Amino acid sequence: MELKDIKAVYFVGAGGIGMSALARYFLNKGIVVAGYDKTPSDLTRKLEEEGMRIHYEENVAEIPIECKDASSCLVIYTPAIPANHQELVYFKENGFEIQKRAQVLGTLTRTHKGLCVAGTHGKTTTSTMCAHLMHQSHVDCNAFLGGISKNYGTNYILSDISDFVVIEADEFDRSFHWLRPWMTVITSTDPDHLDIYGTKEAYLESFRHYTTLIQPQGALIIHRDLEMKQEVQEGVRVYDYSLHEGDFHAENIRIGNGEIVFDFISPIENVKDVELGHPIPINIENAVAAMAMAQLNGCTAEELRNGMKTYKGVDRRFDFKIKTDKLVFLSDYAHHPQEIFQSAKSIKELYNDRKITAIFQPHLYTRTRDFYKEFADALSQLDEVILCDIYPAREQPIPGVTSKLIYDNLKEGVQKSMIHKEDVLELAKNRQFDVLVVLGAGDLDNYVPEITKILKST
Repeated sequence: MELKDIKAVYFVGAGGIGMSALARYFLNKGIVVAGYDKTPSDLTRKLEEEGMRIHYEENVAEIPIECKDASSCLVIYTPAIPANHQELVYFKENGFEIQKRAQVLGTLTRTHKGLCVAGTHGKTTTSTMCAHLMHQSHVDCNAFLGGISKNYGTNYILSDISDFVVIEADEFDRSFHWLRPWMTVITSTDPDHLDIYGTKEAYLESFRHYTTLIQPQGALIIHRDLEMKQEVQEGVRVYDYSLHEGDFHAENIRIGNGEIVFDFISPIENVKDVELGHPIPINIENAVAAMAMAQLNGCTAEELRNGMKTYKGVDRRFDFKIKTDKLVFLSDYAHHPQEIFQSAKSIKELYNDRKITAIFQPHLYTRTRDFYKEFADALSQLDEVILCDIYPAREQPIPGVTSKLIYDNLKEGVQKSMIHKEDVLELAKNRQFDVLVVLGAGDLDNYVPEITKILKST
């Protein structure tokens, strides 16, 4: 189905962060948008306010009449929906075109110039940075992001004038193979999702295949330290980047007084005195990648400088809730050992003379089983580690796989304990912290607003 033929779009599983961005895209195109979700949320309520028709009961009779014409209604579903879901079965049996979110994003990269960011970690921050750089420039862009941009209060940006679309390219379930990027950044390829890929080699191979999908005359901007092989079509330009070396890199880095300033070195044009609006050491490298892609697509030096200075960050990505001389409290989505390592390293650089405590909720039994030693090594950089039970997400428990695997491998000298997430609020009431960070991609983040209130009142 071509985008021009679509008159209605129906979402089976409307309330996810990625699905809601697509819903907003089609709403802004003036198309009928409706869908089902299991439970109401702030996100679904906002979508309803914006014109989407959503119901919360699994019932074919609730599907609007405009969404019952297979020739003009596109159905988009999330893999979290079971195959026997009544509404999904109805659409399958009646010949509707049914696509995953990743397939729809792939369609958009065939009709727009896709600026995609892939990688085990760093992709949400880098893609959100790139989207902000482009959107605030004369070039502009559309964007589909994996987190809520603090600049825009949404995970979606719409432009009436730009042919560019910034997309976070997700390697989970090989979703990014649906994309046809005009340009892409690859930030990292530390093995992950081994429940899907099986081996590190298969994981790296999926990234190699992804590089073959870049459109001729486009570009690959790849971190210079990656283990993967790349294979691009004829006419695709290849650049490398890193913190201190590569075609794009940073020089003259100045960190102090809560500020980070650096010079952006580029084969196109160097940009001096770039100030990070969200001054975290790990963001220097992310900024280099985002600025590289924005610069290659027409952003001027002054636009790059202004964009980085006004960038405010992403919800749950190094997200400061309290920042005083007595107490620092932040939340970070880090859930892979390398992300934990970089997060801990950045916190230590910022607060090297203070006691740092992390409350970590491991995400997935398989990831914990595969990387518990690496998690322990990364967390051992910190002074104190409080471990919660594993957040299962889509998985069933695996015998013998618990947070205690990480606990037992933490290095000597690290103060450590284990706790149920339900007891975290009581912990916040009864403890005094210097620097506290909540780490992980599970539901522990739901407690962060209440923890913030407790800490502010003590």
